[in-house]
Amino acid sequence: MTKTLNSVKTTALITGASTGIGATYADRLARRGYNLILVARDQKRMEALAERLRADTGVTVDILQADLTRSEDLATVEARLRGDERIGLLVNNAGMAAHGSYAAPDLEAWSSLISLNVTALTRLTGAVVPRFLAQGKGEIINIASVLALAPEMPLGPYAATKSFVVTLTQGLNLELGARGIYAQAVLPAATRTEIWERSGRDVNSLTGVMEVGEMVDAALVGFDRRETITLPSLPDAAQWDAYDNARKAMLPNFPQEHAAARYQA
Repeated sequence: MTKTLNSVKTTALITGASTGIGATYADRLARRGYNLILVARDQKRMEALAERLRADTGVTVDILQADLTRSEDLATVEARLRGDERIGLLVNNAGMAAHGSYAAPDLEAWSSLISLNVTALTRLTGAVVPRFLAQGKGEIINIASVLALAPEMPLGPYAATKSFVVTLTQGLNLELGARGIYAQAVLPAATRTEIWERSGRDVNSLTGVMEVGEMVDAALVGFDRRETITLPSLPDAAQWDAYDNARKAMLPNFPQEHAAARYQA
């Protein structure tokens, strides 16, 4: 599942970088020597983070204020990814949860959820990949969730958006890994960030909540090992391997001229 490879020091563009997981990635990558481009809605928070990281690490930190659910803002970030040859790492961290069970759907909230968790992530990835291919190298970190593997947990379509992120990441590696592209999907369990408050939930009512610094540090171990799927809270990697191998075992059985005998009248 893994192999070790040292990351190249380059510029990282991080979405959702003003707080939580994104801000922590900014801190850790700056301490690894990466220059940074921070993307988020909150200009003041990004400025404070940028000032601290410049002082602590000496790296260059640019700020790009953007709401990735707005098409014009998204287009600005896409253009930066296409045109800035210094960017060698894209961290697709921006994401949201949303109110609304399947029985009581909030369609506007779901639309925003898909716009940020799926559409923006996909477009930013698509914007940067052609340049990565032209340069012969490039890295993408996509923040997903363990809920991608757990529809039993009732958070409406949030889990489905994160399943999309996992499948997209796997497909990127399968298609483009041999051409110098590496993509990692990070699947955190409950992590102490502001996403809980924004979605109307009290994180202090939950058990097994991981601190954000510990989660990101673990994810970067998986990044260095070149994992496609990183599950920071999973104690036994063999469980993921068994899950993935069971999925792969089905693949030869999918192409059939006729319905399986168990569906024949």
